[in-house]
Amino acid sequence: MPDIKATPLGAGQDVGRSCILVTIGGKNIMLDCGMHMGYNDDRRFPDFSYITEGALTDYLDCVIISHFHLDHCGALPFMTEMVGYNGPIYMTQPTKALCPVLLEDMRKVAVERKGETNFFTSGMIKDCMKKVITVSLHETMQVDSELEIKAYYAGHVLGAAMFHIKVGSQSLVYTGDYNMTPDRHLGAAWIDKCRPDLLISESTYATTIRDSKRCRERDFLKKIHDCVDRGGKVLIPVFALGRVQELCILLDTYWDRMNLKVPIYFTMGLAETANKYYRMFITWTNQKIRQTFVHRNMFDFKHIKPFDKSYMENPGPMVVFATPGMLHAGLSLAVFKKWAPNSNNMVIMPGYCVQGTVGHKILNGAKKVDFENRTSVDVNLSVEYMSFSAHADAKGIMQLIRHCEPKNVMLVHGENAKMDFLRQKIMQEFNINCYKPGNGETSIIPVSSNLDVEVSLPLLKHTISAVSQPALAAPTSSKSSTNEEAQPKKQKVYESKKQKVLHGVLIMKNNGVRIVGVNEAWSELGVASHQLRFTERIEVDDHGPVPALTSSMHTLLSQKLGASQVQAVSECQLSVADSVFINIRDDDSGRAILLSWTHQDEALGSKLLDIIKTTYKK
Repeated sequence: MPDIKATPLGAGQDVGRSCILVTIGGKNIMLDCGMHMGYNDDRRFPDFSYITEGALTDYLDCVIISHFHLDHCGALPFMTEMVGYNGPIYMTQPTKALCPVLLEDMRKVAVERKGETNFFTSGMIKDCMKKVITVSLHETMQVDSELEIKAYYAGHVLGAAMFHIKVGSQSLVYTGDYNMTPDRHLGAAWIDKCRPDLLISESTYATTIRDSKRCRERDFLKKIHDCVDRGGKVLIPVFALGRVQELCILLDTYWDRMNLKVPIYFTMGLAETANKYYRMFITWTNQKIRQTFVHRNMFDFKHIKPFDKSYMENPGPMVVFATPGMLHAGLSLAVFKKWAPNSNNMVIMPGYCVQGTVGHKILNGAKKVDFENRTSVDVNLSVEYMSFSAHADAKGIMQLIRHCEPKNVMLVHGENAKMDFLRQKIMQEFNINCYKPGNGETSIIPVSSNLDVEVSLPLLKHTISAVSQPALAAPTSSKSSTNEEAQPKKQKVYESKKQKVLHGVLIMKNNGVRIVGVNEAWSELGVASHQLRFTERIEVDDHGPVPALTSSMHTLLSQKLGASQVQAVSECQLSVADSVFINIRDDDSGRAILLSWTHQDEALGSKLLDIIKTTYKK
């Protein structure tokens, strides 16, 4: 089988625009098809011309989407409807339901608010989603006769999945984004100990080991409480689904406990959308949410109301969850522009911000932000970063590698310097190769093929029942028998479990490999048998009667090998183990013993030759 090749078209030493092209066992697979939040030009989508000059459908065997975040699915309608790909697309049911919601939201921002042209339409999004085939968790999906995929729970967001991809004896695991610790509404990622040839893992938080979740939540609530106490407004930029549900549950519970009356708002429409889909896919949430759902829907918030744009002008304190999460467009950016000059206000960034976004700029200390229409905003409000990100941290990534036991690891969806640190750690701790290709750079992962071989039942039975050489050599005196009976049972069990050499014929037929016994092979292949025998002549200095010598030899060999193995055929011939023959002859040159054995009995033949030469040779 050829080596595995992997080329990032996005997310190579970078966060955003996940799109990994993989060749495994002769199959070409695209893992995710995302857009970059930091660009508004051609760079936001992957360069599909890199894949092939011809039709994408002819080259790609399938596309796999890990979850609904736009940096993992945002370029999908562009690829299918504008570039032209008609092959199969695989994702989970929640991802299929939520992808069009986020894609349409992005299209509205790009086309209706920014006036962009050459962008996909609502109709294109619908046509794209018609090509999707849904995959259930732990279901093995046969893409074709050789390629199969299997989805595993990834945590992170509703419907997120890791994928195990197999072609013949080669396999890889693609994690997408995942979280190894459970949170307030989702469980932790989990996968079988599948030992793939390659694990492709996200590494957004490659050098971070998060502090206690409880401490982080307490700090988050305290900062918000202090800000609204002094009359300030708090903006929390979030994406429509995922982290926002986590924070809403946290804040709604705290407001109830503290009996606070300050209004909390959530972008209008998204609360209803979230509620609808979380109710629909309740089995994807954690155990606590599922158990309480019968009595109370955790996503029907008591203190959180829909937000209207006009509320930006309202005096007094308030808390607003607004989309999108990196302050690169939409309502969250509009609210930020309005509130940024006031030092009483606060913005809390609860997750990673891609380079080029306003969120990334203010987290790096920018006190003034310039915009495309030659306007600028002074940043006087306090900026806080609190990682409620649902990505695996460095500890979680190492935990997944330890459990999955891959032969090679590739890091994507992370910053180059941080990846370097984690790469060294992985190579040091697990003694395996770790790759981190940049965009457009191909990593070639050498793989050793494991061949599954079927062994015929008759051959196995014959090998197991065959008496081992040490047992053949056991003496038969009464004293020895007593010692044998006195042997501990443990010793006997150990003897029976010793490795045995299996002699057979390897047959390759109908894409399978089998080992069968020699006679089975002759019968199955219709081949006439030809037996190869070796004969050794040993001249002996014995002039007594031949039957006396035969009897003497029978006694000697029975003591050495065991009585059941030696049979008298005639007064001048013995057989050992039914296939080795001993003849005694008198001819012109004197008396001789002729020892004859087949090539299968070479070990036994050599042993008998040594005994006879030592005892009888001239």
